[in-house]
Formats: sequence, C-alpha cells, structure tokens
Amino acid sequence: MIKKYVGKYFPVFLLPTVIAFFIAFVAPFVIGLYLSFCDFTTVTNARFVGISNYVKVFSDNSDFLNALWFTVKFTVVSVISVNILAFALALILTRPMKGTNGFRTGFFMPNLIGGIVLGYIWQIIINGVLGYFGVDITFAAKYGFWGLVILTNWQQIGYMMIIYIAGIQNVPSDMLEAADIDGANYMQKLRYIIFPMVSSAVTICTFLTLTNSFKLFDQNLALTGGAPGKETAMLALDIYKTFYNRVGYEGVGQAKAVIFFVIVALIALVQQYLTRARDGE
Repeated sequence: MIKKYVGKYFPVFLLPTVIAFFIAFVAPFVIGLYLSFCDFTTVTNARFVGISNYVKVFSDNSDFLNALWFTVKFTVVSVISVNILAFALALILTRPMKGTNGFRTGFFMPNLIGGIVLGYIWQIIINGVLGYFGVDITFAAKYGFWGLVILTNWQQIGYMMIIYIAGIQNVPSDMLEAADIDGANYMQKLRYIIFPMVSSAVTICTFLTLTNSFKLFDQNLALTGGAPGKETAMLALDIYKTFYNRVGYEGVGQAKAVIFFVIVALIALVQQYLTRARDGE
C-alpha cells in the first residue's frame, strides 16, 4: 500500500527539486553558454559575435594559458602532498594512543574556516616570516605558489584524514591478525592489506583534492591576488578579473568560464573512467 502511494505521488514531491535545479543550474548554464558567444555588458544587450571571444582567450594575451599552467602545477603538487600527509596522519591516529579524538578534531578544524579568512591569515603569517628576508609573498611567483600549497594543505589535510581513517578502520582485523601470525612486518601489512583495502577512500580523496585545487578561488584572491603581476593567478581568479576588471571583456570572461567548465568536467570523467577500470580489475 505504501509503495503504491509513494509511486503515485513521487513526481509531486520531486517537482520542487526539479524546478529549483532548473532555475539555479540549468537555466544559468544555458544562458552563460550563449553569452560566451556574445559581446555584452548585461544580459539584455547581448550581441552575437560567434567564436571571437574564444579566439581572444588564446590570442589576445597569454594570461589564460599562464593561469592554466600555474593551476596545473599547483594541483599536481597539492593532490600529492595533501593525500600523502592525510594518509600518514590517518595511520598515526588509528593506532592506540591517548588524545586521539582531540588530535582528529584539531586537524579537522581548519576545514571549517572560510577561504577568504584563511587567505588573509596565512598572508600575515607568511609575510611575517618573509619579512626577515626583506620580501613578501608577492615579491616573486615562487613565494605565492608555495604559500598557496601550504594553505591548501593546512585546510584540506584534516578533511581527507577523516575519510582515510574511516577506510582504515574498516580493514578486517582478522586479516591483520593473520598477517601477524604469518610474520608480516608493518610495511608489508601496509602495502598488501591496508592500502588495497582503502583504495575507495584514495579515489574519493584524490577526486576531492583534484577538483578543489583546480577550482581554488577565494584563497588565491586573498593570499596573493594574482601578484606579482598575474603570475600567481589561477584559472578561477583569471576568469574573475577578466569579467569584472576589463571593460568590454565580459564575453571573453564568459568564454573562459565555459572552457574552465569543460576542463573540470573532462578531469572528472577521466578519473571516473580510470576508477571504474581499476575496480573492474
């Protein structure tokens, strides 16, 4: 009887969500895609100009390509460092020791702080250190790069650590006990039992750190603002500055946003494909 009524009224309960999804996501996405082919200052005065905005993205200057390369480098370093450190902390904090819950809470706390606030906090900290050498974080691109890496690690490690802890705690204890009986040392248990058993957690954390790093905006805006020049501007910040800081370039900024969406979508699809292929094996 309950199934009958659920099936009958399911579309009614689903309709508000579908309407909200269309208004908040589908409609803006379609409008934005159209505007990427237009010259406009507002939606009402858009004038179709074909692919000229996309041509300008790559031909007008090298800002977009520089931001893309900087984002790729930052993402690679961040994904590797965040996951290695988070996994190491998870291994430590799943061993019997006093104050484990307190340490877990402490490492997770930075994830609750907003990106803008984190950016300004770490700008003060890093500039305080670099001040002893007579420079600041905007003196050279390398300082901004490593500053962003440190900030990202500090913010994301705790969250990924929780996911890894959940995976490690689900490793069957009888398998570890059998390995102990067989004389396996800790590194052998880690390599042949623990790590394969937490592969799903590795997939989740890799996906999260990859997408979060690639889409980083507020921390980049607060920490360096793209300085010096535009050398430390990541893709999201470059799109923002193109759209809001260059008069007449709204269409170019929108075209960059569409390209950015395609890049992130392709990364997600490739990772999903590789994950399924690995799970199938």
